[in-house]
Formats: sequence, C-alpha cells, structure tokens
Amino acid sequence: MREVSSLPYAVKEEEHLWIPLSDGTRLAARIWRPVASEDEPVPAVLEYIPYRKRDLTAVRDSIHHPYMAGHGYACVRVDLRGTGESEGVLTGEYLEQELADAEEVLAWLAEQPWCDGRTGMMGISWGGFNALQVAARRPPSLQAIVIASFTDDRYADDMHFMGGCLLSDNLSEASTMFAHTSCPPDPALVGERWRRMWLDRLDGSGLWLAEWLEHQRRDDFWRHGSVCEDYGAVRCPVFAVSGWADGYSNAVFRLLEHLDDDVPRKGLIGPWSHKYPHLGEPGPAVGFLQEVVRWWDRWLKGVENGAEEEPVLRTWMQDSVPPHTSYAERPGRWTGEPSWPSPHTVLDELPLSRHRIGRPHEPPSDEALPVESPLSVGQFAGKWCSYAAPPDLPYDQREEDGGSLVFDTEELGEPCEILGAPVARLEVEVSEPIAMVAVRLSDVAPDGSATRVTYGLLNLTHRDGDADPQPLEPGRRYQVDVQLNGVAQAFPAGHRIRLSLSTSYWPQAWPPPHPVRLTVHTAGSRLLLPVRPVTESDEVSLRPFDEPEGAPPLAHTQVTPGEQRWEVTRDLVTYQQELKVVKDTGVVRYDGIDLEVGRRVRQRYGCTAGDFASPWGEVESELTFRRGDWRVRTVTRTVLHSTPGELRLHAQLDGYEGEHRAYSRNWEHRIPRDHL
Repeated sequence: MREVSSLPYAVKEEEHLWIPLSDGTRLAARIWRPVASEDEPVPAVLEYIPYRKRDLTAVRDSIHHPYMAGHGYACVRVDLRGTGESEGVLTGEYLEQELADAEEVLAWLAEQPWCDGRTGMMGISWGGFNALQVAARRPPSLQAIVIASFTDDRYADDMHFMGGCLLSDNLSEASTMFAHTSCPPDPALVGERWRRMWLDRLDGSGLWLAEWLEHQRRDDFWRHGSVCEDYGAVRCPVFAVSGWADGYSNAVFRLLEHLDDDVPRKGLIGPWSHKYPHLGEPGPAVGFLQEVVRWWDRWLKGVENGAEEEPVLRTWMQDSVPPHTSYAERPGRWTGEPSWPSPHTVLDELPLSRHRIGRPHEPPSDEALPVESPLSVGQFAGKWCSYAAPPDLPYDQREEDGGSLVFDTEELGEPCEILGAPVARLEVEVSEPIAMVAVRLSDVAPDGSATRVTYGLLNLTHRDGDADPQPLEPGRRYQVDVQLNGVAQAFPAGHRIRLSLSTSYWPQAWPPPHPVRLTVHTAGSRLLLPVRPVTESDEVSLRPFDEPEGAPPLAHTQVTPGEQRWEVTRDLVTYQQELKVVKDTGVVRYDGIDLEVGRRVRQRYGCTAGDFASPWGEVESELTFRRGDWRVRTVTRTVLHSTPGELRLHAQLDGYEGEHRAYSRNWEHRIPRDHL
C-alpha cells in the first residue's frame, strides 16, 4: 500500500471526545475532519464497532479515516456502548439498544457545526452488519453506506450456522467477544472510574455463546437484524464488498439481486480474506479507498462522477492454483456484470453416476451409492472465514476425499469458468433421523492434487427450511438441494472438476449425534453449475483499479514477536485427533500514548475416531494492557462438549489488576440439541 501524506484537505484529529445519548450514557469517539470544515461543513462518515478505537483497531483506523478526511469528509470512529472507553455494558450483538444508539449518534453528527447534515456509514464485519441494519431503519441524515464482510441473514449466513449445521466459528467468535468485553477502558481517558467501569463489564456482559446455542433454528432471535426479512426497508445507495476467502461473500449477491430496482447498488468481490480490499490478502489488493471516496462524492456530495453507471458487480475470476493454506496472491482477472443475476451465466445441469459427473443432457444412471464418513473428514477444511493469519485456507483435498463419495468430470477439453453458487441436487436416504451432508467442489490438477473451490453444508433435518426442522425417516428417499458458496473460478483444460460428499465435516461443523450412512441415488441427483462463457474482453472494457493507498499508519512498535501455528495431530494408540491453532500477536506498543497491548488466542478442536459423542472445542484468550505501573490482564476460556442429546458448555473469566485477581466467574450450561 502506498502511504499518502499530501491530500486535498488539511486534516485535524480529535483523539477523544464524548457523544452524549438520551439515557445519559456517553460514547467515546475519535474524529478526523478537514480543518476547513470549521467554516465549510462537510458530510460525516461513521464507523461504529466494539473493537477499541484507542488500541486494537487504531492502526487500521489511522490508514483509512484520515485518508477520507483528507478528501473532504468528517470521519468518526465510535466504540459501541460498553467497549473501549464508551460507558455502559455490551450484552450482545446487534441489539435494539445498539441500533438505537447508532441513530442517536448519526443525529448528533448531523447537528455539528462542521457537518453539512448528511451522513454515511461504513464498516467491515460487525461494522458492515450494523451499517446495513441501521440503513434499514432509515435515519433521516443517512444518505449512503459502504459495507464489507457482512451478512443480511444472521441465521443462515453468519458464523453461527450454515445450512442448519452448527459451525465451530460460533464457538471461536463467541470466545472472541467474551474476551473483548472483558477489556478495561483506558484510565488516561476516563480517570479513576476505569476500575468500576471494568468490573461492571466483567460482571454484566455475560456469556453470549449460551444464548446463541439456545437458538438452534431460525426464530425471532435471528430474524432481528436480518435485513433479508425486508430488503425494501433499505432505501439508500449501497456499496457491498467481500472476498472469496471470506465467509461473507454470499450476501453481496443477495443484496444486488433483492434491493429495490431504484436503490443504487454496487458489488465488489476480490480474492481477499476478512480484510478491507486496500489491505487485501491474498492479493491483489486494490485502491479501495479511492473507490470509497468516489462513492461518497457521488451520494453524499452529489458529484456527477458516473459511480452508478459502472458494472453492478465486479469479481475476481480466480485462476487455478495448487492447494495451499495461504497465498500471497491469487492469479486471475477482473470481470464485470451489468446486473445480478448475470445475463452472462448459464446453469448447466450435470448428471451424476458412479464416481463420474456427466455432460449436460446426458441421460442419468440409476445407482445407489453409499457413504459413511469418518470424523477425520474436515481436518483440512481451514476456517469457515479466513482471517489470513495464521494460514487458515483449505489444504489438499485428497485425504478428505478418501472418506467421501467422489464424482469427477472427464478431463476438460477446454477451459471452464463458473460465477455464482453451484448447487448439488441430491436424492438421498439415510440411516439415522438426524444427518448432515457436506458438499465440496474441487479443481483437480493432472498430478491429482485437489484445490477446494467452494463448499456447502446441509443439516438434512432442515431440508424444508430452518424454522421448523423435522427428523428424517431412515430408508425413505428425499430430494434436497445443497447450495454451495458463490465463487468465480476458472478450471483449465486438462483439469477435472470434482464433487465430494461426506456425512461429517469436523471441526468446521459439529457432527450429528450418531454415525450416518447416506445413500445417493444417482437417477435423481445432479450438479448445477453456473457457467460463465470464457471471454477475453473483460479487463479491456473495465476501468482499472488504482493501486492501493492510504494515510500513513499510526506509529507503533512490536515489543515482543508473535506466534502463529496451525497443527493437525493424530494418536494411533488412543485414536485421538486434534486441531491446534495459536494466534499470538505478541506485544505492541502504541507509541503516542505509551500503551502496550498483548493478545494471545489458543484454539483446540478434538475427537476420538469413530466416536460421534466425543467432539469438543476449547478457546482460551489472554489480553494484557500496561502503561507504567498500571497493568490489567484478562483470561477467558470456553469449552464445548456434546452428548447425543445435549451441548455442554463451560466457561471461565478471570480479571487481574497487576498480580491481584480482581474478578473470577465460572459458567456451566447444558443445552438440549434441537435436531442438531
């Protein structure tokens, strides 16, 4: 990324100020705005998240907010109630209180003398979620949003569940927030009351995972904040962004398709993981901040710059690559679609037969093909959502395929490109009333190596919907559709396309309570592939992206190095298998405020081969904050086990001031499995 220090507007920064709410609570904000806004008011752009503007997101914030401010915007970074230095306690995600607070913040911004009354919202992940949710509430000043790595469906397409299957990211991300809500405010900003604020957070934030696990089907808990319940509520222009290595790319497609026709929208999906595109990994990163400024100029300032006249969707068509757990770059090219669904794609229906994917219009075979997968299938699946550190992308699928039912095309005689969401349409019967199927699509090279391209999961009790799951009748045939994640992928001539089916996918998803034998009847089964005819004209006709650039990052020093590990182990005496993940960022000093922050997270997921009652997951986090004699450390640990009938959750929270343990609490929950 090119660091830009000379911008059209001189910028002033207010490192900390309070935004008052109607109930007396004050939220902590950091603002960058043009010096000239004192006399010439500008639109305001809000980023509103719980991840601590003072330290944990300070470096990232310093790259894009001053950059946008230097192009004529007042950029405001606000910590949610109960996080960072903001007052109160945070007790859940996307609560009514959070969204109502956001509306008050936007109204406050619109009334400031340096704001012209128009506002926008932007954010990635949590900030993308709540920007879209707030847009659906239509606050009067909000004129446009930019959202990255978000969802419009909190049940079906978030880190909690996928196809009705419980994701292990539900455990890991709940544990992330368990740790974050335990962090103290900075005494340098809030004074001696920091301790009372900290203890209130430790005692009041709660164990969110228990509540999430109590809602295993789509109900009002998940419908709240799910904009897919009423796309028509969103009336302002939307710029929606994600990456193929991210867990949230599907929502871009859905917004482009379902927003009302008169709502301006633009979509961008690159090769990236869970990062803003100007910092995108795997590369290539792009000049995203230039695109954002262009979007704000069009919809917050009314500049006729043609932002709405370009392709509705730009995607990175990924070339074939060998299987690796991380990539510095993904080769490929940019493509553009005038609308979504795209008029350029054709849905090919490919019949299945024994170990084979046929050609379109080929008559189907009539065979019964069984599979009963071991619990080891899924150990090389990577994370549901790639964070690009430690390496967390899926590895070579050949070992996974050994426990799966596999179908291959013939060697491709010419290149094939797909864009969109493949679907496995399957006629199946099962041996148990609760069962799942994991479906993977891979690119198989001539040497046999298999790179996973996309995948999908379905809890078969959710075959008719997520609101009212129903048990299966063993031996009865069912017709089910398993939608895989959307993707843009090129398969070269000489390669094969592989469809792999398994009855478990641990530890990415919690397995069913008992081993399941699933039989696929090929006469009623096929692969639906969204084929985009190969064209050489895409990049010629598209405006190229600029190189990534941003403001110089905040000064910080790596005091102690971090550590990243991703290990799969198996004990062939006890038949224990385990995935161990360590993400340790070391200790970082934020030089301007002389604050040192350390973060270490250790995740473990294990089971005993063949024992479907044995899977367990554990996440332990430690965060430290120190300045001079002031030192605070919090340690959280979350453990999830299961039996065939229930989920068993244990959690611990300890807060230390210096060497003194100032707070300690344990939680125990037993939660019935609901068709899970």
